[in-house]
Amino acid sequence: MVTRTKKPADPCDVVGVSRAEAAQRLAAQLRSALFAWWDMHARELPWRDGRTSPWGVLVCEVMSQQTQMGRVVPYWNAWMARWPDAAALAAAPRADVLEAWGRLGYPRRALRLQECARVVAAECRDELPRDYAALTALPGIGDYTASAVLSFAYGERIAVIDTNIRRVLSRVFLGEESLGGSASALERALADVVLPKDASASATWNQAVMELGALVCTAKQPDCDDCPLRARCRFFAAGRPHLGERRTRPRQRFAGTDRQVRGIVMQALRDLPADARGVLSHEAAARLWKDGVQLDRCIASLDEDGLIEILPDHGVRLPA
Repeated sequence: MVTRTKKPADPCDVVGVSRAEAAQRLAAQLRSALFAWWDMHARELPWRDGRTSPWGVLVCEVMSQQTQMGRVVPYWNAWMARWPDAAALAAAPRADVLEAWGRLGYPRRALRLQECARVVAAECRDELPRDYAALTALPGIGDYTASAVLSFAYGERIAVIDTNIRRVLSRVFLGEESLGGSASALERALADVVLPKDASASATWNQAVMELGALVCTAKQPDCDDCPLRARCRFFAAGRPHLGERRTRPRQRFAGTDRQVRGIVMQALRDLPADARGVLSHEAAARLWKDGVQLDRCIASLDEDGLIEILPDHGVRLPA
């Protein structure tokens, strides 16, 4: 199994030996039903089943962070047609990269992906490393993305831990609702414990559990009647306790926030007509938001993040 940094010596020590053994037996019993469901219901996505390169898998994983998969597909298709490998993206103008990112949100991800491409092109011979430590050393690549690349692109045996997987495993094996937030030590250890020993089966397991969480075992309205794991799901057997419950935290609003204003400025730049030569004049920018102080603050922060350039006449444009 691929070794992570700071990983417990034995996940069974975290889960508990008897509990781990019970979870492993249950996982073995569930596998055939889960894999049969995957074969019948997995979405046809262009980066699955070896239809793209490891770089294409990484691009998909970066794009899909905090973004629904259905929204990612057209952006991914256009992106990969234009920049099929790290070297191509590394050489692209930043303005083109930000324009192509479109409405995916969090445009700094696009620039971090280009930073990663430059390192891969220059230092890795345009090939993604097949090593967890080397992957996480790349700009913008964390535990989840590195694990997903190793599992989905390279077929390595490593647990992939995202929100959907955590929710399914917590419900099925622990009989408890996953409360979101950062993955706990128990959730990480459980994912390791129930992962099939065979590398090929482990990759299918990761994808199937993730897909089940996305399509059936959803956060608020799980479709338990159509779940292939229902008969042995401890959460269902317990009456689905605390369904949909989340950790208490302040409700995040979007309207009126700096994030909204930044998005409005970026979209205005992408929507400029050809005769504007890519420049949003100071006067045009001032009309984007009624609170001039907030608008100026957001434009300054976009400039600091390298997402725009402020010109001498106070107009703005996407970076060259």
